[in-house]
Amino acid sequence: KEIEIELSPKDAPKTCENFENLVKRGFYDGLTFHRVIPGFMAQGGAFDPVNQENDPAENIRGEFSSNGFENNLRHFRGVVSMARTNDPNSASSQFFICYGEQPHLDGEYASFGYVTEGMETVDSFLSEGTDANDVPLKEVKIEKAERVE
Repeated sequence: KEIEIELSPKDAPKTCENFENLVKRGFYDGLTFHRVIPGFMAQGGAFDPVNQENDPAENIRGEFSSNGFENNLRHFRGVVSMARTNDPNSASSQFFICYGEQPHLDGEYASFGYVTEGMETVDSFLSEGTDANDVPLKEVKIEKAERVE
């Protein structure tokens, strides 16, 4: 099942560049969506979801208003945004896809694209349920991420 994402470099240019570079390197191939929360989001792109500090991707500047950057892409259903720690400049490879409107994330997380096809696939991540840590009971793997012109 495919998911197509359109990037929005006008809203988050460095974030889009980082994501594209990781895709070109094959970084996401074989990684999982390791955190799925109904009504909220599906998060993936962790090199090692258990020991996240082992992420070999470099941190990038958070492109959102509370970090001094104008980003007008709101967190609505299908929006793709960068995950991060409490450090506003800690995003690297992990991203999430919103299941619905998440206005509390606007201005706090770098949204950088949106799903144009395959949102039903993202919805299907919820079908097997999750454990107490929001980890899907059935592995949700990214077989291959590639850039489409």
